[in-house]
Amino acid sequence: MKLAVFVSDYRLNVDTLDRLKAEKLGIILVQNGVYHATAKENGAASSLLNKSADFYALSDDLETRGLSAAVNSKVKVISYGDIVDLMFNEYDKNVWL
Repeated sequence: MKLAVFVSDYRLNVDTLDRLKAEKLGIILVQNGVYHATAKENGAASSLLNKSADFYALSDDLETRGLSAAVNSKVKVISYGDIVDLMFNEYDKNVWL
């Protein structure tokens, strides 16, 4: 199964993600979840980015928070149209955390 996980909160407990099993995992950062794409925890990137997954961050949410220039290289910045393409072409199921 190919699973897309929407993360909308910065205070996500990554243990939830550890329990999800998929042959392909995509993590789409939206709303306050985009802080994972840029925020540093004691000088290190967010622990979420240590997962084996493809990472995406919504460009509008990054721009709204003034974070567009500081996105981690593991994260691909995408538009709303790109999210629709991912949902219909790349992933079988979608989950919102």
